[in-house]
Amino acid sequence: MNSTRTEWGSILYLLQHYGSEYVASYAVALRIGVVSFFAALVLATVLTVLRVSPIAPLRSVVSGYVEVFRNIPTLCLLIFIVFALPQVGVTLDYEPCVTVTLILVGSAFACDNLRSGINSIDVGQIEAARSLGLPFRHVMGSIVLPQALRAVVQPMTTLFISLVISSSTGALVPLAHVELTGLVNKINDQEALGIPTFIVAALFYVCTGLVIAGIGRFLEKKVVILR
Repeated sequence: MNSTRTEWGSILYLLQHYGSEYVASYAVALRIGVVSFFAALVLATVLTVLRVSPIAPLRSVVSGYVEVFRNIPTLCLLIFIVFALPQVGVTLDYEPCVTVTLILVGSAFACDNLRSGINSIDVGQIEAARSLGLPFRHVMGSIVLPQALRAVVQPMTTLFISLVISSSTGALVPLAHVELTGLVNKINDQEALGIPTFIVAALFYVCTGLVIAGIGRFLEKKVVILR
């Protein structure tokens, strides 16, 4: 009981003395997650079109891209971007490093989600469009992609939450700025409060996930395809 009271007291202390820093660091994490998700979605859309295109070499290249970035650990890729790229003359700041990492990983998973969405479309629709003489770009842009995007709202919502949470990997390398988990490490170095600092950060992530999930459910109901 005393331990619980102590932890609650520590949490109140953290909110009083570091509340503004928590909010600022959370804003950095959220910004990274939002930019990464929408950039990954755009890139994944392009990759998906190439992946189902009639040009075999393009399909092979995109499939290789997806397999590589879907299976490489996010932290390993981040470390490579932070430490290996400067050796070839490419140096990025904190946010671009983490953002590029999450875009590469996120686009691979989003591409797989979109391909699953395409596979859920009735083949008869595509065959009918081809029989009318529509070129590939019109079939994809007018028939396939709109339905595929509507079919994968929930997987994309999960990916969005994952990218916001994965922004915390930036705390594991020595970078110039501080996001939410990095702030926790900084506070623990100064205050040694332990678990309460992580509880406060976890609340930010949990609330964000709940909000994104709620938006995802709302969008899914609005755009659901009745079959």
